[in-house]
Amino acid sequence: MSDTTPQTRELNLYRQYFDLVAAGTKTIEVRVKYPHLADVTVGDTIRFRIKGSDETCEVKVKRVTEYPDFEALLDGEGPSNVNPTATRDEQLARIRAIYPPEKETLGAVAIQIGLLS
Repeated sequence: MSDTTPQTRELNLYRQYFDLVAAGTKTIEVRVKYPHLADVTVGDTIRFRIKGSDETCEVKVKRVTEYPDFEALLDGEGPSNVNPTATRDEQLARIRAIYPPEKETLGAVAIQIGLLS
């Protein structure tokens, strides 16, 4: 039997993305499908933190969807949900600057989030 108790996990975000999450305009968080994220599930809480700071923002996980790569993720989720301030091509370039090709081969995860009220 698996434990279905919602978890709280902490993830770092760059300031520009943190601000979009805190404003409620970024509703999809993009991550590489790392093993430590394999059990993220609906109902979990994510506490985003700006690295090196005490500033945090908590969100609830609404959905988790796996994709083979970042292009498929952006096409499936819609670029405006990932980052409403950048075009699809700009986002793809920025995501790939964060995650090199060998990381992308692990797969991509779209985590739909909503601010805690």
